[in-house]
Amino acid sequence: MAAMIMTGWGRHWGSDWGAGFGGEGRGRGGPGRRGPGGRGRMFGSGELRLALLGLIAEAPRHGYELIKAIEELSGGQYAPSPGVVYPTLSLLTDEGMAEEQAGEGSRKSFSASAAGRAELGDRQEEYDAIIARLKGLAEESERTSAPPLKRAMGNLFHAVKNRMASGDFDRETVHSIAEILDEAARKIERL
Repeated sequence: MAAMIMTGWGRHWGSDWGAGFGGEGRGRGGPGRRGPGGRGRMFGSGELRLALLGLIAEAPRHGYELIKAIEELSGGQYAPSPGVVYPTLSLLTDEGMAEEQAGEGSRKSFSASAAGRAELGDRQEEYDAIIARLKGLAEESERTSAPPLKRAMGNLFHAVKNRMASGDFDRETVHSIAEILDEAARKIERL
C-alpha cells in the first residue's frame, strides 16, 4: 500500500485530479475530444479559427477576452493558449475575415468583417456544434464535479501519507488501514 501511494495514487488524490472526478467520460483523443487527464486537442483543423470568428462576430474582442470567453463557455475546462489565439487572429485579419480596431492601451480588438460574417453564415451549423461542444464540457464538469468528495479524498490521502511519514507504519498498521478502506468501499457500493 505504501508503495502504491508513493508511486502514483497520491498524484490524483487531493490534487486537481487532472480531468476532475469522473473525467474519464470526456472521451478519448481526436478532434473535439479531450483524452485522459484532459489532454488532447479540443479543436479539429480550422475549428478554433471558426470559433474565434463567431465570437468576434458577436462583439469586438481582444485576444485575452477571447481566451476567457472560450474558458467560460467550457466551464473552465478548456482555455486556448495565447500561442494559438493570436496567430489565428492574425490569420483571420490576413484573410480579410477580421478587422483590427483600436482597443484599450496597446491591446487590439478584433471584429468580424463583412466577409467574415458571410463565412460564418455559411458555416453556422458547424459553429453552433463547436459552441455546443464547449458548453457540453461545462455541463459535464458540473455533473461530475464533486468538491466535497475531492476534499474528503484529499484528506484521506494526506492522513495515510502523514501516518506513513510518522515512522510507525508496521504491517499491523497497514492491515488496519486496509480494513478501514475496504469497509468504506463496501459502504459506498451500498449507497
